[in-house]
Amino acid sequence: MLETNTPSKAPVLIAGGGIGGMAMALTLHQIGVPCVVYEAVPALQPLGVGINLQPNAVRELYDLGLDHHVLDRIGIQAREWALVGRNGREIYAEPRGLAAGYRWPQYSVHRGELQMLLYRTVLERLGPQAVQLGQRVAGYRNDEAGVTALIETRDGQRREVQGAVLVAADGLHSAVRAQMHPQQPPIHWGGAIMWRGTTPGVPIRTGASFVGLGSLKHRVVCYPISQPDPATGLATINWIAEITVDNSQGWTQGDWNRRVGIDEFIHHFEGWDYGWIDVPAMLRGASQVFEYPMIDRDPVATWVDGRVALLGDAAHVMYPVGSNGASQAIVDARVLGAALQDQGVGPAALRSYDEQLCADISALVLRNRGAGPFGLLGLVDERCGGVFEDIDQVLPKAEREAFMARYKAAAGFAIETLNAAPPTVRP
Repeated sequence: MLETNTPSKAPVLIAGGGIGGMAMALTLHQIGVPCVVYEAVPALQPLGVGINLQPNAVRELYDLGLDHHVLDRIGIQAREWALVGRNGREIYAEPRGLAAGYRWPQYSVHRGELQMLLYRTVLERLGPQAVQLGQRVAGYRNDEAGVTALIETRDGQRREVQGAVLVAADGLHSAVRAQMHPQQPPIHWGGAIMWRGTTPGVPIRTGASFVGLGSLKHRVVCYPISQPDPATGLATINWIAEITVDNSQGWTQGDWNRRVGIDEFIHHFEGWDYGWIDVPAMLRGASQVFEYPMIDRDPVATWVDGRVALLGDAAHVMYPVGSNGASQAIVDARVLGAALQDQGVGPAALRSYDEQLCADISALVLRNRGAGPFGLLGLVDERCGGVFEDIDQVLPKAEREAFMARYKAAAGFAIETLNAAPPTVRP
């Protein structure tokens, strides 16, 4: 069955109701542009595990009216980022968010809770018809005065919807990106396998610290994503356990994420008990664990085709080593919104968005593939095999700080630059 829907005032069409798609919808509402979100799943659920929102993204949420009064309900303000060697000794630590001097905090949140917060806000501000569930954007057609999205429903029906522009925030397996770049290489897997879960535990170090422990190819990352329970003192600790293996045969598990038992991987972390953290106990405390390959896609030359623009993971899925995947999706939405505000809802605005972000964020994808800020662990591995008594003798403080400063500048959250920047979207 083929239906055609031609609205009298064509809205912006958004493919995908994830974090990027919902941020785009809220931004369009803020600047007075009508829009509709098309999401493939029949019901949104708070799926996923912990993520970090960098100050550059939190600034944009604040400008959308989602300030600390709201965000504190779904996460906590991070205060520290630290790397610790396999011997349990500190390699590098720095304050984060407000403690580092940013005007906005960094947040550690549950990804699904953030998505649901944005979804509820979209429904409140735009109305229930603004999000069409169970409808997948399967392709597009650029027309003379607009764009046509090809919609597929879960019961097999097809229809066409006309819009002013199409914003494709449809994720890693984006159908829109596949049409825009039919010759794109397959998903890239570098050999890293991640096991992710959450465990009740007592927060370590500052009580709101992001800690990476181990070596470049064999590590654990953990951080709290909730305030401690007043009665027990236990918070929800998000953790990622990771090893890197030979990837010459490609990913052989079939599923891109699957639930696994603790015993399938915990042997990689036996003996990782340092007193201040007992890694095996933390891993065993999770009620469920999921396995993921660490994947990304090779960058493409452009995110735009006429009246169609890619956003978020559809544009730049990247290794989760710099805590900037979700953050960048939010920033994408705001930069695109500002371009639409300044240049009108058409191809010129999309080209401006592409020119501002595509090249720089494509470089960030490759930087993260090369370990991102965890590259410090690689330097320690190279110089001393990960075993040291005094880190300054291995990697001087000035060198560590310069490494991190370069990464922050590339990722768009250098303190002075961000603090001095005017709002992305004009009030």
